[in-house]
Amino acid sequence: MENIVIFTDLDGTLLDYSTYSFEKALPALDIIRQQSVPLILCSSKTRTEIEYYREKLANSHPFVSENGGGIFIPKKYFDSPLSASHPVEEEADYDVIRLGARYSDLRKAVKELQQEGFEITGFGDMTAKELSDMTNMNIEEAVMAKERDFDEPFIYKGPSHGLPHLFRSINQKGFTFTQGRFFHILGSSDKGKAVSILADLYKRKYGEIKTIALGDSPNDIPMLERADRPVLVQKQDGVYDPQIDMPKLIRADGIGPEGWNKAILTLFTQRP
Repeated sequence: MENIVIFTDLDGTLLDYSTYSFEKALPALDIIRQQSVPLILCSSKTRTEIEYYREKLANSHPFVSENGGGIFIPKKYFDSPLSASHPVEEEADYDVIRLGARYSDLRKAVKELQQEGFEITGFGDMTAKELSDMTNMNIEEAVMAKERDFDEPFIYKGPSHGLPHLFRSINQKGFTFTQGRFFHILGSSDKGKAVSILADLYKRKYGEIKTIALGDSPNDIPMLERADRPVLVQKQDGVYDPQIDMPKLIRADGIGPEGWNKAILTLFTQRP
């Protein structure tokens, strides 16, 4: 039987956008757990937020925070040494591979963009209450969403024709951007780079592996491109993101966790 490793986005994919529930994905999650398949949460969420959902999911596998900014590997999870090409920061519970920019540098760039006249508001500009009201998070979740290390989400209130100018200015400052539920300013990290590093570690652990990746938004493209079986779920309005199209792409029949569940169940019934 082939060794499968699953990488998944959270918001709008495994989690419902409005309720942050994964209830509709429970049948597939049960099969994954029964078959001891690694499920890697790969999200724009912060470390604290992902740890919150890992606990709910009883998940003990590595995870990727803030659009590939940080890879968190539980201590002694892999028998072999970690990536030699990326420094490893040792913490009490994790070995951490930092791929992302420093958050203080990102906040400085956001302030400069605001001074240049761009109508943007970062998470760092909002109180937890303001963020909670905007996202339907509770206050505790909003506080966790503001505990950022590698990536700054922001909303843009200017005209659409101003976006290319904004993106150009972000690039000129040495940063990149992506888009999920919000726009994000970040360094050179992305979900795909993190997935590649972890996939190599799993190959050392298991030998040959097959990777499945599930997402819904443009910030998931690098992750989906690295997967053997990329899966796109429907967005909240029932459509697929038009920016996402690639060879072998599986379009799941369902919104968020419902589509996630159907896709995983189908792929597992086809498993050799």
